[in-house]
This record gives sequence, structure tokens and C-alpha cells, in this order.
Amino acid sequence: MNLLAHDILLRPIVTEKSSRMMEHNQYTFEVHRDANKIQIRKAVETVFKVKVLKVHTVQVRSKPKRLGAFLGRSRSWKKAFVKLAPGERIEFFEGAGA
Repeated sequence: MNLLAHDILLRPIVTEKSSRMMEHNQYTFEVHRDANKIQIRKAVETVFKVKVLKVHTVQVRSKPKRLGAFLGRSRSWKKAFVKLAPGERIEFFEGAGA
């Protein structure tokens, strides 16, 4: 499957945990479900012009949810943890992590 870099990286994940991980040069993204680690690495390197050392991926499973009498589920999605080379930074996250 041919996905473009902007199709692979759906959105950055900015939480307390991801902000702490930024101190160790790790960034978190929601990624396309069908993207593999190699595609994610190339997409981050292309979009942000940085050198990626490692990529870890996690399938976030759906959870049961309810709204009154209606039962449903949250959506499933894929999360990627990207570790950058020493000295590299993604400026996009800097305002959000501070």
C-alpha cells in the first residue's frame, strides 16, 4: 500500500506522559492502522527533517462505552513512539510540551 507521509502521521499525541517522554527525545503520534515501522520512520524523517533511531508501535484497542441506554465502543487506533537521534528535536511539539 502506498501511503504518503502526511497520510501516515495522523496527529501528535500530547499528554502528560508524552510530554515527559519528550525530555528523553521520544515523540508520540497517532498513525495510520496499516502503516508499518519502516513507513512511520520514513514519514517522520520526511515531514520533520530529523533522524529516527527507533520506532515502537502499539495497537490501542477499543473500550466499551455507554451513553444512557445506548451501548457502543470507542474506536481502535494505532500509536507510534518515535525515538530521535541525540541532538534532534521536533519544533512542532516544543510549545505543547512546555
